[in-house]
Amino acid sequence: MIRYHQAIERLLAAVSQLPVESCRVVACSGRVLAATVRSPIALPGFDHAAMDGYALAAPEPLEPGSEHRVLGSQAAGDAPRDASGGAWEIMTGARLPDGLDAVVAVERTELLETAPDGSPRRIRLLDALSEGQNVRRAGVDVQAGESVLAPGTPLGPAQIMLLAALGIADVPVVRRPRVAVIGTGKELVTDPAQPLSGGQIYSSNGPYLAAALAMAGAEVIACELVDDTAVTYADAVRQAQAAGADLVVSTGAVSMGRYDFVPEALRRLGADVLFHKVAMRPGKPLLAASLPAGPLVMALPGTPMAVAAGLRFFVTPVLRAMLGQGAEPDLRAVLDTPQQPKAGLRHFLRAAFHLDAAGGLHARVMPQQQPFRIAPFAAADGWVVLDEDAGDCAAGRVVPVASLDPGTGLVMQSLGDVP
Repeated sequence: MIRYHQAIERLLAAVSQLPVESCRVVACSGRVLAATVRSPIALPGFDHAAMDGYALAAPEPLEPGSEHRVLGSQAAGDAPRDASGGAWEIMTGARLPDGLDAVVAVERTELLETAPDGSPRRIRLLDALSEGQNVRRAGVDVQAGESVLAPGTPLGPAQIMLLAALGIADVPVVRRPRVAVIGTGKELVTDPAQPLSGGQIYSSNGPYLAAALAMAGAEVIACELVDDTAVTYADAVRQAQAAGADLVVSTGAVSMGRYDFVPEALRRLGADVLFHKVAMRPGKPLLAASLPAGPLVMALPGTPMAVAAGLRFFVTPVLRAMLGQGAEPDLRAVLDTPQQPKAGLRHFLRAAFHLDAAGGLHARVMPQQQPFRIAPFAAADGWVVLDEDAGDCAAGRVVPVASLDPGTGLVMQSLGDVP
């Protein structure tokens, strides 16, 4: 049995970043950027009005009460124009006519004269106006050639907005990790329409893993259930291998009982067992192995919270490494519920988070931590992590925390500095 950090080191040593492919920006949501993106243009691309009003030249401040002839009108999308002095009616987002450098809001003017068609012809300023006022300068958001997104950046709606604004049609992304999920257990029923009989239970690990893996950026290429025999398990691993899986995640049959055939089945397939059993709770029997021609295999115990902890704290770091992402940032919170963890084990505890009056993050460990309980997991905000040497943890201690599922971030968004 090894400690958590030793297990992660062995895992990541067996993983490399996956190949790069091109992806249309309109289809890149959820992908991970593979290279630096530099802006091909400035953003904004030209000086423009921040509001509806009148554009004027104000190299020296214009006084309140000064009057100005309106010589033209400029709307968003109009071609560049040379100003010949005076004022120009202008709309929000419209390019400033050349030679003008300030905008007065229409409500801060008095209309003195109109043309027969109702357009303004002469105005009076109600306030002083200075150069640059109410003007958005070219390049104030992004300069041409500027690095705007770094490798490893997950691409979401905000990044797509930026890329689209810069006129970028395609970006290099890391290929999604291909993951096969294998569940074991003759007691499991996959069809919720089928009534249960005897000792049967509905399969929940497979649907959970498929959802969580997709959330973490993986492509789930198979999610199947096999019976309690080494032959069917080995066949499923071979099928995953033939389908090009980068990772196999299996559940159950990994402990020390008579029906726990996974360790021996993997050895017979020629796998190099990286570790078997980690000093942790829940999920101690977890096993990792590497097949000679791939894929990596993560064999998780079948108890629901062992699966959840294995996915969050072992599979997620593997996927991040495959996607070219670094380690997750360390997040911490004030512990509200004292804990007496068993020495020598890393504990992954479901918790509810809240913010105090000063914005500090607090964690309340939920009372029902038995690994078979799913309902408290569904009600949790995230995990509290107590390491192998944590000792007794009094209320008020600052402890590591993590989001409930990969790729979601913490439910409480205002982390701030924990007091």
